[in-house]
Amino acid sequence: MNRPVSAGVNDSKVGRVEPIGRLDDLLALPGVTEELEIRSTVGVCALHGGGLERATEVVAREVAEHTGSSYYAVIQPDGCRRHLPSTRFTTGTSDRLDAFLDRVKSVVSIHGYGRHDDFWAVLIGGANRTSAHHVAGHLRGILPEEYRVVDDIESMPRALRGLHPDNPVNRGGGGVQVELPPSIRWNRDHRDWSDRDGTPRAAHLQVLIDGLVAALQDPDWPHSRGVDQGARRSTDQSSPTRP
Repeated sequence: MNRPVSAGVNDSKVGRVEPIGRLDDLLALPGVTEELEIRSTVGVCALHGGGLERATEVVAREVAEHTGSSYYAVIQPDGCRRHLPSTRFTTGTSDRLDAFLDRVKSVVSIHGYGRHDDFWAVLIGGANRTSAHHVAGHLRGILPEEYRVVDDIESMPRALRGLHPDNPVNRGGGGVQVELPPSIRWNRDHRDWSDRDGTPRAAHLQVLIDGLVAALQDPDWPHSRGVDQGARRSTDQSSPTRP
C-alpha cells in the first residue's frame, strides 16, 4: 500500500535529547519518577517514559494492568529528555528496578523511536525471537494498514534490535522489545501525544495496546503460565502511580 510520507507529528515543545551516563544520576533529576507494580512473573516496562519517549509508559502500564503482569517505568517530566542506554539500567542502584527484575522471568519492554525516513514501522526486537514472532503475529493482524510490523531482526536498525544481554528486556535469557514510531503514539486529530495533559488516546494506540494484551493472554504465549497469576500491588507508597 502507499503509506503517507509524514505522520503529521509536530511537537514544538520537544527539545534535543541529551545523553546521561548513570541510572542514579537520571533518577536524581528533578521530576523524574519510577512506577512499580509487582504482580506476575511476566514483566512489562518502559525505561524511557514521559518526556523522552512519549506514551511508552501508557502502553506498558495498560498492558501490565490488563494481563496481571508486573510493571516498571521511569517517567521523565516535560522538558526533560535525557537518554540512558537500556544496558545501563543495572541492578544495585534502584530498589524498585531491583524488585521488578527479581520478580520477573520474562520481559516485554516498550520503547519509542523517531526516524525521519520511517514513520510507520513497529519493530519487534529482543533476544527471544519465538516470543517476538508471537507478538508480531498478533499486532500484524489488527493494526491499521498504514503500519507494518517488522520482526525480521536483520531488517531493523542495529541500535533498535534489543539484543544485548545487559538490556533488562533480556532478563532470564531473552524477552521482547517493542519499538513504536511516533505516528502510533501521536493523536492526529488533537495534534498532541496520546494521554498527555488530557489529550484523548488515539484509536490506533488503543488497538496496539489491545493487540499486546491479546498476545500475552494467548495460551500459545511462551510464558503464559506467568500471566494472570494474581495481582499484588506494590506497598511502596513513595512510588507514584502517575508522574
